[in-house]
Amino acid sequence: MEYQENSCKVDHVIERFWRTLKYEDIYPKSYKTIKEIRDCINEYINIYNTKRTHSAINYKTPDEVYNAWMKNYDNTETKILLQNVA
Repeated sequence: MEYQENSCKVDHVIERFWRTLKYEDIYPKSYKTIKEIRDCINEYINIYNTKRTHSAINYKTPDEVYNAWMKNYDNTETKILLQNVA
């Protein structure tokens, strides 16, 4: 039930990301192969998370916010699980 209550907030963030990806990277370019588009999307996601600042999070990168949160989060078991996923 908790997911249903918060899903619109999560969906909004994900939908906004896909919109940004399409308008900043996919639509302006012409790709010749599936591998080329996959590589470009992976590169875009890496830049989006590590170098591109976001006004919604005080002009920090998502990685900066995530790492600060993880540093202050005290649940060791969850930290281990999240680090194993990455």
